[in-house]
Amino acid sequence: MASHPTKFVICLRNKGFEASLEPLKIYRHLLDRDAEKHKLIRVVDESGEDYLFPASFFKPIELPQPIRRAIRAAI
Repeated sequence: MASHPTKFVICLRNKGFEASLEPLKIYRHLLDRDAEKHKLIRVVDESGEDYLFPASFFKPIELPQPIRRAIRAAI
């Protein structure tokens, strides 16, 4: 199976999910085509668990390669 590059998103808002999401925090995004059909996004939180949230709460971001490597090494 081909591996997908690690993608990241930044949280723009958290209304209704204040206990789960922090605005302006960077989250790891996991590809989930079924979720996307319902305008949801799957992200990984601090516990290492992934959850679905409204896609409109996030904006994809591109991180420099050294930062991407450091994050991959840490997870």
